[in-house]
Amino acid sequence: MMAKKNRTRRRQAFFLKEGGLARSFNSALEGIVYALRTQRNVKVHFAVTALVLFASVWLSITKIELILLLITIALVLIAEMVNSALEVVLDLAVDRYHPLARIAKDVAAGAVLFSALNAVLVGYLVFFDRLRGPLVTTIVSVRRAPEHVAVVSLGLTVLLVLIVKAITGKGTFLRGGLPSGHAAAAFGLSTAAALLSGHPLIAAITFLLALVIAVSRVRLGVHSVLEVSAGAFLGIGVTALCFWLFA
Repeated sequence: MMAKKNRTRRRQAFFLKEGGLARSFNSALEGIVYALRTQRNVKVHFAVTALVLFASVWLSITKIELILLLITIALVLIAEMVNSALEVVLDLAVDRYHPLARIAKDVAAGAVLFSALNAVLVGYLVFFDRLRGPLVTTIVSVRRAPEHVAVVSLGLTVLLVLIVKAITGKGTFLRGGLPSGHAAAAFGLSTAAALLSGHPLIAAITFLLALVIAVSRVRLGVHSVLEVSAGAFLGIGVTALCFWLFA
């Protein structure tokens, strides 16, 4: 009985002592958790990994293809975590800028980039043939849908508002400057709703709602009448042009 207890104690000591198997395993898990908690790129890689694994199950890839994906995923995660560890060590060892430390970080980042590009290539080779048919069918059907034109026109309106405000150097999309982003988006959506529904009542209601938004921007002192009018004409013009060209 005593001999059995001694063997149990020795086995527990082997696993739980400093440098033991359990401690080493726990330290490794803590390293993974730390990287996942503090490193943005590691979070991105883990999210993409989950998406790729879900797609592999959904598309029923072969065992060989799954093995290739797992090896590729492991290479990317290993490279990213080694890069993170190297950055921590260099920051600890070098308290000011040093060109050699910069080179070491750049080389490690290059290794991560190389592994990520390799992962993209492997994913393309594995998934492309399975996704090509459904993807092409979806793109063709979406391009023919008026709802898609409405979304595109809204995106173009927002983009043009940001470009004009960047050129003039005044205001942000949400506040101030020429043209009014709120008015552009509101009148763009109003125009899209009118064109999609083809019903005069819906057109009138959405136009009044857009007008209320525009007036509120002037009343709050955020925009002038000119800025709101420019936004309204921009939203209506871009949306009408998109529907005329594509719908």
